[in-house]
Amino acid sequence: MRAVVQRVRRAWVRIDGREPASIGQGLVVLVGIGSDDVSDDALYLAEKILNLRIFSDQAGKFNYSVKDLRGELLVVSQFTLFGDCRKGRRPSFTDAALPSVALPLYEEFLEFLSRSGLRIATGEFGAMMEVGIVNAGPVTILLDSKKKF
Repeated sequence: MRAVVQRVRRAWVRIDGREPASIGQGLVVLVGIGSDDVSDDALYLAEKILNLRIFSDQAGKFNYSVKDLRGELLVVSQFTLFGDCRKGRRPSFTDAALPSVALPLYEEFLEFLSRSGLRIATGEFGAMMEVGIVNAGPVTILLDSKKKF
């Protein structure tokens, strides 16, 4: 699994003109599921995100996690994180999991996150969405459960 994690002041998702999800201070997590991902990948990524110390203390050092601050998370599924652009000009998505495989793993990932007790908001799996982000910093972190980067 792969994730783009952004520290935000606020964020929201719009689908067909409606806004089904929004958060205040916390993290936006764009998550992609690969064809070879399993439950352990979802658990690893959830724990890493919840405990990632990317919020500043009074001295400006990254010493606090979203859990420490009781922040919120907006999680948006994004298969395009598995786009392979090494050949040609059009990304290949052959490494992305099919929706029938990805949806249960995405739901399991959300369950792992929700065990933290933090508020978790989501987009709609497979929907075309607009994601609004007021990035704080900006701070953007790339994660991969297979540790490829």
